[in-house]
Formats: sequence, structure tokens, C-alpha cells
Amino acid sequence: MKHLVLTGACALDTILTVPAYPPEDAKQRASSLQVRRGGNCPNTLEVLHHLFSPSDQANIKTHLISTLPAQNSPAITKIHSSFGPGSTKIDFSPCIHRDGHTESVSSYIIRSLETGSRTVVNYNDLPEMTPDEFERILDTLLLSNSKEEEDSWWFHFEGRIPSTTLQCIHYIRTHLPPNTTTISVECEKPNREGLTSLAAEADVVFYSSSWAESRGYHNPEACLRGEAPSTRASLMLCTWGASGAGMLTRRKLGGGSGAKELQEEDEYIHHSPATPKDGKPIKVVDTIGAGDTFIAGVLYASLSSSLLHMVDASSSSSQKAKLAFAVELATKKVQDEGFAHLAAQQQQP
Repeated sequence: MKHLVLTGACALDTILTVPAYPPEDAKQRASSLQVRRGGNCPNTLEVLHHLFSPSDQANIKTHLISTLPAQNSPAITKIHSSFGPGSTKIDFSPCIHRDGHTESVSSYIIRSLETGSRTVVNYNDLPEMTPDEFERILDTLLLSNSKEEEDSWWFHFEGRIPSTTLQCIHYIRTHLPPNTTTISVECEKPNREGLTSLAAEADVVFYSSSWAESRGYHNPEACLRGEAPSTRASLMLCTWGASGAGMLTRRKLGGGSGAKELQEEDEYIHHSPATPKDGKPIKVVDTIGAGDTFIAGVLYASLSSSLLHMVDASSSSSQKAKLAFAVELATKKVQDEGFAHLAAQQQQP
């Protein structure tokens, strides 16, 4: 059995679509309003369950660790139902419910039709998860799930509270064997202190363009090569909006440990979105969750039983296919609202 454990915030998003972003102290009428569940990890989970085949559902168990309001609050029903049919396949038991709180994390998003920009204001009244709580959750997960030799664990962290996440990573490293454990993290928010420390400890790192630009990088390759010396990761990825994404794969080194040898073992791959057959530009409808969709594409290509041929890190063609699948999946996502359409449009690499 493969276990995928995602840790991050779960929000209810209120999305206002406006003709153009309003100036300060102005009044404007929105053209549409949507309320839907958000949060990086929950979005990624929803996309995965749109993609999973029955065989995947039987062989991959997904778990969500998120801080939520009280179990009997109306927000919980909204959150669970928002995953659609896939909700029955997700293990919500590791979630932390805060008694006395009735509201989930809230995000208010102003989406401009003029520029396609998204301006997000978050509100969170829920106490954050502590390292001790994560340790108890992990202990329970390990006890309640089979420990067969072939079991593997993939832990993905949004990276919201780096100091807490770093302690969680250290606990995982000391309680699970390295040959069956993969840890991935997101470096998304610019200027969030501590993200480089998380990247240093992860096996897979996802960098956003906004984070890369805040560090002075002007393209994905510059970011990945610039950050490579400071992380143990064997797989690094950086998204760059309409320009696609880049991937840096790093083979296990044998013998020496010099910078020259490391450079020779690195391989950079880039993939840009495919041009539609009619030659017209891609029509962007909804970019909210595009990065989460990209991450889902990488996780799917790494874990799906139908795509095991892509896991071999030594194969350049398999890594190119993995990156291409994730980029094209995110490209499909931005052309329609939400994520439900991805199930009907799924294409395996």
C-alpha cells in the first residue's frame, strides 16, 4: 500500500470576479460570486481523486492533516462534501478539530478579468497545529495502517509554518526508514522566512515563480540551479505561469562530492504548455489552484500504478513525460472553473 499524507490549511474561498481591480476606497459591482473549498493540499487531493483509476484507489491511501473547526460545525459538512465522490476515499481522521470554533480558514479572493490577477486576503482564527500534535497523528497513522515491507509513505507539506514543519520532517526522518519515505515541500509565499530550511531537508521541492522572483531569479532554470546546492532534494520543480515549468533532477552521487561532479549529475528539463490545435491562444478562465493542480500532476505521475514506468529517476524520458503531464494538466485547469472538468479531460502521459 502507498500512503500519501498531505499537510496544509483547508479554507472556504469566497471569489469575487470584477471587470478590473478596484482602486482604494472605491465601490464596484462584481460580475460573479463563488464560494468553494480551497487550500493548497485539499485542492491537490481533489485533483488526484479526479485522476485516480479504481486500481489507484485500491493501492493509494490518501490522508489529510489540516486544522479545522469543531466536528459538529456547518463548515465541516461543506468541506467534506466539496471533494465530491472522492471524499469517501480520503482519510480525514488525522485532521485536528478545534472545539469552540465554528468557522474554517477563510480566503477572500478578488479576481480581475482585465489582468487575470488574483488578490487574496486570508483570515484564520484557528490555532495552528503544533509539532506535538503532528507527532501524535503520525504515531496513530503508523499504528492504524499496515506495516508491510512494501508499504511506502509520501508526506507533502504546504510549508505554511516553516518552524513547525521542520520539526515534523525531523520526526518523520527518525521514525520511518528512508528507503520507503518521500518528503516534499512547497516554497510558495515570497519572503516567508524558513522555507529554505524546509527545502534543505526535503526529497522533492516545488518552487513558485513569485518565490523565485523574490530571490532574484528570472526563470525556472536559474532558480533551480541556484537553489540546488542548498537542498538534498533529488527532484526540484519550479512553475512559471504561461511559460510552463522547469524540473531539475539530481542523481545519487557516488565517490567524490565536489561541486563539479554535482553539476555533471544535474539535468534540467523545461516544458511549455502545448499550443491548441486551432493555433489560438489559451483562454484563461480560472487560475485559482493552478499550482496545486501542477503538484497533483507530479504526485499522480509518481504514485499511480498505471505510471510506474515513470518513477525511474535515471530515465530522462520518463521525467520529461512527468513534467509534461503536470504542465498540461495545469493548463487544462486554467481553462475552466474549479477542478471537476479535469476528470473528463484526463490524459495519461
